[in-house]
Amino acid sequence: MGRSEEWPVDVLGRPYYAETIDLPPDDEGEVVATLVRRRGRSRSRKAVLHVHGFADYFFQTVAADHWLSRGYDFYALDLRKYGRSLRPHQTPNFTTDLTSYYAELGEAYRRVTERDGHDHVVMSGHSTGGLVVPLWLHDEAAPVDGVVLNSPWLDLHGSLLLRTAGTKAIDQIGARRPYLTIPREVNGFYARSLHRDHDGEWPFDLEWKPLESWPVYAGWLRAVRRGHARVHRGLDLDVPVLVLTSDTSGHPREWDETCSSSDIVLDVQQIRKWAHKLSRHVTLVSVPGALHDVTLSRDEVRTRVFDEMDRWRTSHLATPDDTGHANGSADGPRTSRRPARAAPAAAGTPAASRRGTGSR
Repeated sequence: MGRSEEWPVDVLGRPYYAETIDLPPDDEGEVVATLVRRRGRSRSRKAVLHVHGFADYFFQTVAADHWLSRGYDFYALDLRKYGRSLRPHQTPNFTTDLTSYYAELGEAYRRVTERDGHDHVVMSGHSTGGLVVPLWLHDEAAPVDGVVLNSPWLDLHGSLLLRTAGTKAIDQIGARRPYLTIPREVNGFYARSLHRDHDGEWPFDLEWKPLESWPVYAGWLRAVRRGHARVHRGLDLDVPVLVLTSDTSGHPREWDETCSSSDIVLDVQQIRKWAHKLSRHVTLVSVPGALHDVTLSRDEVRTRVFDEMDRWRTSHLATPDDTGHANGSADGPRTSRRPARAAPAAAGTPAASRRGTGSR
């Protein structure tokens, strides 16, 4: 493994380091992604690779702290046009195809595994990242040991009419006018519930994660709805998946307690409805009082979140120790659900040939 000093120090400061992943340019010009890394004091074969949501970037150091304390190195990927990867000439957070993210996901995975030597990998995704990660795993067949999804975005929040006729309209408009802004009301309560200068406890860059979010464009929403449709048809993952949500969604018209104790971004009932479509092995946990990003909830709530993650990890993952032997849970040894390591195919390869005929 390379030394941390070979990477520039991240905006979070030591012990976080970041490296730029250069990607092919698009119609707006230069494109990059950013891989952030934090390692434990001793060499580990285990790693987590995390992907953020919309109007977001990696700053959730409390989640990294948890994984580090369990012997995992922690990596987080700021996707193209988000956070550290956003460039002045780009439309923030924009894409017309969720598969465009496969390039940086595949390269980040390669660096975590082939370059840095981790052979036990847990993928993590929040919100839109919780949609992109399962799609990438399904299409690219990247071998991982487990997946943790934090309030994954699996359906459109709104009326049945919006999810049906509205989706058909978005599909047509998004294809013809991808940069058309979709009108919506953003009260800013969610980011306000998080930021330490407002009603939360977390420091993050309001230039990268604004209180009022970012504009939503027709081409981007079309891509998301097509991703939702694929999930609804069912994905073919064969790894343990943990889905964490709040126990309730809130719809505040003005600031009140629900802003600090519920998911005011997504409909948690929709997440529960579709979670079983992600994999053959899904554990669904609802945490009372949790926010949309469950790891950023109040201290007593996020303690419950991390306890649930530990319970799932020790029950469902066969983790290697540093000698190469698999460690079982307190309930006894387990067999790994992952085949021998193989690098995922390059983005753009037809799905049938990427997945092959063997097991994952």
